Amino acid sequence: MVSLSVPQIGRSPRARGCWRLAFASLVALSPQLTSAEPVAVRHAEGNLHGFLVLRGPEGRLLADGDVVQTARGDQISVHMTFHFKDGSQFDETTVFSQRQQFKLVSYHLVQKGPAFPQSLDMSIDGANGDVAVSYSDDGALKETRERFNVPPDLSNGMLGTLLKNVQSTTAPKSVSLIAATPRPRMIKLAIESAGRDSFVLGGAERRATHYVIKPEIGGLAGLLAPLAGKQPPDSHVWILEGEMPVVVKAEQPFYVGSPLWRIELASPVWPNAPRVAEQNDDRVAAGRNSR
Repeated sequence: MVSLSVPQIGRSPRARGCWRLAFASLVALSPQLTSAEPVAVRHAEGNLHGFLVLRGPEGRLLADGDVVQTARGDQISVHMTFHFKDGSQFDETTVFSQRQQFKLVSYHLVQKGPAFPQSLDMSIDGANGDVAVSYSDDGALKETRERFNVPPDLSNGMLGTLLKNVQSTTAPKSVSLIAATPRPRMIKLAIESAGRDSFVLGGAERRATHYVIKPEIGGLAGLLAPLAGKQPPDSHVWILEGEMPVVVKAEQPFYVGSPLWRIELASPVWPNAPRVAEQNDDRVAAGRNSR
């Protein structure tokens, strides 16, 4: 669910060219990421169809979406889409296996339209580590290909699923992620528990575990990112624990320089019941204010 980006500096062709050369050097100087243990399966995933909304920092509705999950044997496919009011599209397909441990099989991300400063299409082969990125650059379509040593904790498109299968006291200290940028790069996401936050559902108060996800950009690139003002912000995921845990909210950047956009669960609102919808909005607002 979390799609983070690494810094980019400069918007002119000359500035971008200089930055690419510098960035390539910084990547070469960055330390190698060490592998981590994969997350064990505690709650097997199955079929589902959920409704989502995407909101901006001030709560403004940006897009409506769906998440469709299908199971075939021990392999799960998760397709999440957002359709923006301005015609932009976000389309993410994640395939993973859940045989004792979660393991990424493949990942495909497409984001395009005026909501994004740059159209991008990234695919990951979880078996051999091949990563292909197609992106727009000054009106031209370009492509980058890289190969990574795939760590067992690679989390692209799976972070919410992984957090549903841990406890706040035993959550992994970090997981790996291939950042969705024109030049893909493996980074670490540090995971911290920030306690439990209250929200309201049907007039009753519930409490969800709040996880803070901190991107760690290694080497000199990581040192320069804050100086350039391009350090990715922390992301947040809220998990309602229980017999079958569920992600109830997530806040994350969707591109370089993006503010935190909020993903929330949604339910159908019928035209003949506007007052019920208003009451639900009031209850949600009350839950936010109690945090």
